[in-house]
Amino acid sequence: MTLHAHGLRAWLLQRMSALYMTGYTFFVLFLFSSASISDYQNWHSWMADPFFSLATTIFFAALLVHAWVGIRDVIMDYAHSSLLRFILLTATGLSLFSIGIWMLRVVILVVIK
Repeated sequence: MTLHAHGLRAWLLQRMSALYMTGYTFFVLFLFSSASISDYQNWHSWMADPFFSLATTIFFAALLVHAWVGIRDVIMDYAHSSLLRFILLTATGLSLFSIGIWMLRVVILVVIK
């Protein structure tokens, strides 16, 4: 088994991540409309809840996976030079990895404070 997502596996990753992100978005919109999150303290207490911070972490992981599969497929389709493809995939991977580390840092700092 490989870590590469091709064909059906890439399609499933895209669909599953899109379903989770859609559900999370509707959940957050519902909570924002029903709860009074008017200042930083309310937002912080809401984000510090372990359930919500885990759901948020999963949301961002799904977002990063969704972005990786989509951008990777576009690069593979339109970058015909192997060197250009390698550079673009490496830059995309490093960028998404950096965003993931930054997101984890934010969630962890909210939970421990």
